[in-house]
Amino acid sequence: MTTTRTSPSSSASPPPAPRAPHHDAAPLLSVHDLTVTYPGKRGRSAPIRAVDGVGFDIAAGETLGLVGESGCGKSTTGRAIVRLLEPTSGSITFEGRDIGHLTQRALRPLRRHVQMVFQDPHASLNPRQTVARIIADPLLAQGTPADEARRRAAELMDLVGLIPEHLDRYPHAFSGGQAQRIGIARALATRPRLIVADEPVSALDVSVQAQIVNLMADLQRELGLAYLFIAHDLSVVKRVCDRVAVMYLGRIVETGPKERVYAAPAHPYTRALLSAVPLPDPVAERTRERITLPGDPPSPATPPPGCPFHPRCPKAQTVCRTELPALKPSAPGAARRVACHFPEAG
Repeated sequence: MTTTRTSPSSSASPPPAPRAPHHDAAPLLSVHDLTVTYPGKRGRSAPIRAVDGVGFDIAAGETLGLVGESGCGKSTTGRAIVRLLEPTSGSITFEGRDIGHLTQRALRPLRRHVQMVFQDPHASLNPRQTVARIIADPLLAQGTPADEARRRAAELMDLVGLIPEHLDRYPHAFSGGQAQRIGIARALATRPRLIVADEPVSALDVSVQAQIVNLMADLQRELGLAYLFIAHDLSVVKRVCDRVAVMYLGRIVETGPKERVYAAPAHPYTRALLSAVPLPDPVAERTRERITLPGDPPSPATPPPGCPFHPRCPKAQTVCRTELPALKPSAPGAARRVACHFPEAG
């Protein structure tokens, strides 16, 4: 088994504070009213609106956590942003340019600036290619000479805590955590400004998750990266993100600074999610309120009328069953926004 080079990023200590995001400047990424619809099976089912009017901004150097249950549209949102999926409607503006509907040819020069880290590290690496080729591929696609691309691959192996001498090995020789480091190195090859990380630690052992989280925080601080960090584990999101956006059935139901959202969630769904996060204090863990939601999330093929959360919401009233709540500030001038007719105060 290939070993990992010892580095500060490999420890399980809390991640260092990321570089302060530049909120006063124009957003690095701005997503507005993004919709992604999958066609239904021929004549047998309705189209599935996996993402339904999603919008958010990410500043340079910032991390936005996108959280929610499986099937809520998180990964579809991320893949649409990097254009692995075609948006049905809406806009995706990167550095002031709408990239949501560019042709693949027009998009190619911009791909170096927006890269992706995938959930399953081994599934995302070609088993027939060496690590050198895997990391160098984005550079070769951009026209970088082969010898220069290999030198860059060696630099990146060292940067992510792997031994550069192992460049000519194949993915099967690496553990899951090491394979994810290779995936991160590949994403960094073209010196991107934004990385979409789709559940980057959920397929890894708990003992390895902290190492990858710390590595990503170190890289953000060193390189000034912005992250869209997609996850369902709210404890991980709390460690790495500046702001949080909570998705339910293809829509964002609450978004804001993580301190505000975690301390006093305004949407009933956010409150239920946070009530399931384990607490380190055993006394607090035994005595706190746990919120159990009835039933399962509705199918995106047949969403309920009104608020999509109302069939499971303990606070639902008549208006919730007929009117879709807008995502709006929880108070005048507040940084937090919530889509609820009866949000919690706080």
